[in-house]
Amino acid sequence: MAEIRVKRAYRAARLSDGARILVDRLWPRGMSRDRLRLVDWMRDIAPSEELRHWFGHDPTRWEAFCERYRQELDRMPEVVASLRARVAEGPVTLVYAAKDEAHNNAVALKTYLEAHPR
Repeated sequence: MAEIRVKRAYRAARLSDGARILVDRLWPRGMSRDRLRLVDWMRDIAPSEELRHWFGHDPTRWEAFCERYRQELDRMPEVVASLRARVAEGPVTLVYAAKDEAHNNAVALKTYLEAHPR
């Protein structure tokens, strides 16, 4: 599996990011398509609205959020396979908008992909 990175949408895009994929359901506030330099916006791989609202970026709910998100990802094998195909092509950066760089869906998604290579 190629390298998977995570990066906040508000940080500058770099060539070393490889394929930049937005993995949030909502577009990052105030960001233009040109500035984000995305190859894809995978809304469907983001946590459900219900899960996102329940989590509310509360670090005390992080472990439970990761487990619930993993269950959602397990129920969408086609979408996950599409992302895995991108990762197989080369480095991928999962782009997200959350302020918390340690507790967000991109971090959880990266962990999921690395723990479940196929």
